[in-house]
Amino acid sequence: MCGIIGIFGNNWKSEQLENMVSIQRHRGPDAEGIYIDPSNLAGLGHNRLSIIDLSEAGRQPMTARFGTNRIVFNGEIYNYLELRQELAAEYDFNTQTDTEVLLAAYQKWGAGCLDRLIGMFAFIIWDEKEKKAFAARDRFGVKPLYYHRKADGTIFLSSEIKAIHAAGISREPNEKAWANYLVHGLTDHTEETFWKDIYALPAGHFLTWKNGAVNFSRWYDLAEKTAGEFDSRSDAEVREEYLELMKNSVRLRFRADVPVGINLSGGVDSSTLLGLVHALEKEESAVTAYTFACNDERYDELPWVRQMLAKTAHPLVVATLRPEDIPDLAVSVQTAQDEPFGGFPTLAYANLFAAARKNGTIVLLDGNGMDEQWAGYDYYGSLNGNQPGIVQGVKEKPVRPECLTEDFRSLAKPLTFPTVFADKLRNAQYRDVRFTKIPRAMRYNDRISMRSSTELREPFLDHRLFELAFRQPVERKIADGVGKKMLREMVKKLLPASVSEAPKRPLQTPQREWLRGELREWANEHIETACQSFAGAWLDERRIRQTWKNYCAGASDNSFYVWQWINLSLALSSKKTFSGSNYVAAN
Repeated sequence: MCGIIGIFGNNWKSEQLENMVSIQRHRGPDAEGIYIDPSNLAGLGHNRLSIIDLSEAGRQPMTARFGTNRIVFNGEIYNYLELRQELAAEYDFNTQTDTEVLLAAYQKWGAGCLDRLIGMFAFIIWDEKEKKAFAARDRFGVKPLYYHRKADGTIFLSSEIKAIHAAGISREPNEKAWANYLVHGLTDHTEETFWKDIYALPAGHFLTWKNGAVNFSRWYDLAEKTAGEFDSRSDAEVREEYLELMKNSVRLRFRADVPVGINLSGGVDSSTLLGLVHALEKEESAVTAYTFACNDERYDELPWVRQMLAKTAHPLVVATLRPEDIPDLAVSVQTAQDEPFGGFPTLAYANLFAAARKNGTIVLLDGNGMDEQWAGYDYYGSLNGNQPGIVQGVKEKPVRPECLTEDFRSLAKPLTFPTVFADKLRNAQYRDVRFTKIPRAMRYNDRISMRSSTELREPFLDHRLFELAFRQPVERKIADGVGKKMLREMVKKLLPASVSEAPKRPLQTPQREWLRGELREWANEHIETACQSFAGAWLDERRIRQTWKNYCAGASDNSFYVWQWINLSLALSSKKTFSGSNYVAAN
């Protein structure tokens, strides 16, 4: 896990590259590297978090042993040992890294190498001879890659938005993105970001640059891979194949030369992950488990976590979030995120990664992806309407567009999602994988893990698992209104019945209660800052103040819209910027 930088074109300076590398130091505190092509057409930068082959040989930018390619790479190629064996007859490897395997695979197969990769990745390759750049992002966008194009054809690429701003690109908000967020509650659903003229390379895409011309290509799409008839095999055959794929996926993601831990909630997904670890490493496995808590029995999942760990040797580290932690932590996490994030649950999760790093655990695994594969969210059961559930477990609408000015509200366009399958369920699942749930979660999780210089791996975001699950008919996913039917059957032997049979529970914190209670003054300050900064332009301050007053009086069953206003203040009203692990005044 690292930070990567690429600049290509005629109109840039070495100081820009240096600034971009410096501001991403939290992504890779173990080493830094810079390469500038003799023609000055290209610059590459890298921040290294050492995970595989900790020696100096693994430093980047890395040059191909044969050929004219240089690479900067963020992520992990989990099947690198198998690929290395396949390539060994033609390539004399100089390191034990997956980076060199990726570089050799690109030299042999070009863009075709992407289909052979099992992993999470964003990488940039510069061909010194052809004066051509190639950049790619993994199938589900686990690893980020952003870009900004100047009018003269110069392009800046980086792992985080703040690095592009550090190159001197103006920090102007993208009003359309903010309007869509405040009206619809969505983030990360298009290639646009919350900052003007900065874009995300979409998941499953690559780009090429040569002589100022940029071309984009999609190399992976889950819908294309799973179109056609449903899987007609027996339940037993499907269960056997899927369970073996899960074991293989977890086994691959334990490949590391640093300590690996597990993130646990009390739910089926992360508990399944722990069960699979037991199946692979047996009961004596002493991998450290991490969970978060808020000292509130209405939300904490510690009882279920302790049930899972009762008969194992796993040490448990509990990262406790307290109301007094929120003000400073919210500023720090917002600075790491660059864009709006998910409120107190994201802060609690950030606390967990900080605890892991302090405890010496550099790599963590979690259970993201099962709900989208096996229809675990509550709204999959009814499929009323075409919008995803932004907030689970609430009855009222989570957003308050009536608190925005009419002109600003009009910038938000009605959202439509493609209908690519014949059945509603898979269309809803695809929407959540491609446009809503997964993109949002991956951005949140990447930034909070990297904020603490830790690597997060997602065993269930393996494309082989998704492709198999997406081919299953609805009766294998939902029964009696409860999702993950076949998954629950598969994992019964791995989990206590109280866990495997429990209904889906939203992962929550006391955000609603704390904003009304201990943190009311802090919340009010941020809401006032937002009102003063954007009154008349974006916000109807009279309605916001009245709605906030009603909320404090207990008139609402969710706090998402309140968090939106606080997040607006944190993201756009701040006078500070991020530099490594330090805060410095913005110019």
